[in-house]
Amino acid sequence: MSTASAGEVVAIDGKTARRSHNRSAGQRALELVSAWATRNRLVLGQVKVEVASTEITAVPKLLRLLALQGCIVTLDALNTQKDTADEIREQGADYVLALKENHPTLYAEVVEFFEAVREDRTRNFTISTTQTVDGEPGRIETRRYWSVQAPDYLSGFEQWRDLQSLILVEATREIKAQSTTERRYYLSSLAPDAERAAGAVPGHWGVENSLHWVLDVVFREDDSRVRIGHAPENLALVRKLRHNLLQQEQTLKRGVKTKRFKAALDEAYLLKVLNLKPRDS
Repeated sequence: MSTASAGEVVAIDGKTARRSHNRSAGQRALELVSAWATRNRLVLGQVKVEVASTEITAVPKLLRLLALQGCIVTLDALNTQKDTADEIREQGADYVLALKENHPTLYAEVVEFFEAVREDRTRNFTISTTQTVDGEPGRIETRRYWSVQAPDYLSGFEQWRDLQSLILVEATREIKAQSTTERRYYLSSLAPDAERAAGAVPGHWGVENSLHWVLDVVFREDDSRVRIGHAPENLALVRKLRHNLLQQEQTLKRGVKTKRFKAALDEAYLLKVLNLKPRDS
């Protein structure tokens, strides 16, 4: 494992190319699961969700394509599955898995456990906490993190491979005079460490903000009506390759949209993006 990837947060999430469907032919829109390296800002791979299937079956296929040794893999609640956790550990990576009501018994137990933690009613559990504050004029968001040793009495504890900690993120957002609080819960194979949790959990949101949003707004993926054969999947891969190239070009300190426009107008910059030497005049 290179130092460039060690400890990297790899966020895995699905996205639908909304206008790639063909209702008259009974063809549903293309759905892809992608892996996003948050620190290196690279798309590592994609797998198509097959017809009559879901992300749950596609994610393990994608995991088996990746070199994940030493990474932290993050997934949303839909893909918080025992088999997926097992596959991540099989690849030598750690996991941080969002937990919601689709696991009702486990979710209720974790919520109750953290109530006891926050009220200091637990004993002999390793507890790590930290806090982050960010925002802009008119908006402040404070996030408190608890990373706590997972109790072995949780339902199905032994079925979640190498489960070591539970994570609670309490996010309080203040906009002008109004304040809202949201709590999110996670299962993790990491030892209790709130600082690492504070790096991994927000890292997952990068797949939406830095990848999916760019594909929709800059590359207009959702507007594409290409829908015959393998063309939608192939074009989705080409968009991600272009996205990777533009993300890695660092001489122009601008967003992907501006870099893309400049590459279309300036051949010298295009060659720089492609890491090619200029042609002899």
